[in-house]
Amino acid sequence: MNLAEAAWSLLERALPHYRDSPRAEAFLGTAMARLTGPLRVTITGPPRSGRTTLLNAVVGEPVPPGTDRLTVDWPGDVELVDAPEPDTDAVVHLLPHPAADTRPLRPAAAVSTLVVLSRADELGGGRVDALVSARQVARRRARSAELGGLCQDVLAVAGSLALGASLLTPTEASALAALGRVPRAELDPVLLSADRFAAAFPAEGPALLARLGLFGVRLAATQARRGLTGAALAAELVRASGIAELRTAIGTRFAERSPVLRARTALLGLEAVLRREPRAPALAAEVERVLVGAHELRELRLLADLDTGRVSLGEEVAEARYLLGAQGTTPAARLAVSDDAHTAVLRWRAHAEDPRRDSRARRAALVVVRSCEELVNRGVTTAP
Repeated sequence: MNLAEAAWSLLERALPHYRDSPRAEAFLGTAMARLTGPLRVTITGPPRSGRTTLLNAVVGEPVPPGTDRLTVDWPGDVELVDAPEPDTDAVVHLLPHPAADTRPLRPAAAVSTLVVLSRADELGGGRVDALVSARQVARRRARSAELGGLCQDVLAVAGSLALGASLLTPTEASALAALGRVPRAELDPVLLSADRFAAAFPAEGPALLARLGLFGVRLAATQARRGLTGAALAAELVRASGIAELRTAIGTRFAERSPVLRARTALLGLEAVLRREPRAPALAAEVERVLVGAHELRELRLLADLDTGRVSLGEEVAEARYLLGAQGTTPAARLAVSDDAHTAVLRWRAHAEDPRRDSRARRAALVVVRSCEELVNRGVTTAP
């Protein structure tokens, strides 16, 4: 029985205990309905961290004013939420700068959390290499003991640049291409401030600043000087913004594992009901056991640890990622680079017992062993 099936079964068993409690019964019914609904991903962060801008950038266009939730096909329905959401399935938490307060993040929710340095273009004083520096900072933060235990990964994204580049008009692209032909000795001084740039280019400067911001204009001018124009220039700005990495992370870490994350939310909600109105102590103990022992959640966490470098498995990492479901959770996808599940179990047990590996690598190998054993228990020994 997988986690989603276990959640459904436990909710069904809990309902009869709360027929006389309208609030609890309604909550449990909603939890059951949500097991097959869209995955809810909430964008959180302090004021001025750029939540709405990031939502627009992820979608690729401005959402209608007043819209705080939007369902998109990732593939699979994902509801992006820019509003307080107590029962969310996953969180994208924004930090406007690397030293921002991380107290809203909880270790228990690490498996369903991504952290974004949301004003990455402002690191390094707005230099054109600011995003490169921001990615390096994000990688260090993802591996750190402080933040690595609170999330799956840390990404650097310039949301305003991503959105502006996505909406760049042909006229604006032509104006940026023209900037690339201006001698650096003449252009660099006016790019020191927005006011200088707008005064030096009164016709097109204000519109370019409104679209891309000063950092975006600087970066665009640099790329135009290298010969990029039109759609190619816009595509390079979008790439540099880091938004593609965030979309990929939401897809692989959240959307592709939506049944697991929705089940986790449902079980946490059931646990809260059983704690608030304790009527079935045996059921409460079983819910706790299922949550603690959920192998699907261990797989998600280990994949994040491997991707960020928090855990190293050396040359065996490629097979481990397949077996853990990084390329898909079907038996065929998991066994795509392995000979058969029985042999994989033996091989990864040997890795788990190898004294040359550090303790984290040995524990990681045990998680892979469990993934292989699940395949064997389901009667799958080789890729179909």
